[in-house]
Amino acid sequence: MPSVEAFLTLCEAIQPLSEPLRRALQQLVKPETVAARSYLLQPGQTANRLYFLEQGLVRGFYLKEGKEVTAWFMQEGDFVISIHSFFSRQPSHEYLQALTDCTFWSLTYEQLQQLYREFPEFNFIGRALTEKYYVLSEQRALHLRMYSAAERYEQLLTHFPGIFQRVPLKMLASHLGMSPETLSRLRARRSN
Repeated sequence: MPSVEAFLTLCEAIQPLSEPLRRALQQLVKPETVAARSYLLQPGQTANRLYFLEQGLVRGFYLKEGKEVTAWFMQEGDFVISIHSFFSRQPSHEYLQALTDCTFWSLTYEQLQQLYREFPEFNFIGRALTEKYYVLSEQRALHLRMYSAAERYEQLLTHFPGIFQRVPLKMLASHLGMSPETLSRLRARRSN
């Protein structure tokens, strides 16, 4: 059974939680489980939940000329969100899909705003997490623009070592901006 403690521990690592904030979080965050291949969000829907991923693997992707392009993967201990849709309150252009059975803790947009209003210390946690995921987004964009296919592959192995056991090759190739054949060649070259 899921435990809210992992979520609270992550928040506590960023900013000590007052007892009233801890109680509010325990009351507001909602446990959810989703089956593999389920969608948390699809284009046209407005993202209304911020998810803390306790167990599982999720990807964000969009369609380009009818083909899936995987933008990111999130694993245990990460937050999952369609940033633009959630914060702008606009319909999403991306899909959020569980790649495995997943266990989450989630808050609605309104609950998050309530926590920001009632607990100033929670604003610090929100800012720290926003900065972290903005930097990750910038790194992904930079890697696609500046690094070779081989360098992008090595970066992925360094930052997400178990990903090849958890994600199909086709999704990894689209995430890295290369064909599955190129990724297969890089993998073969590295294992020799």
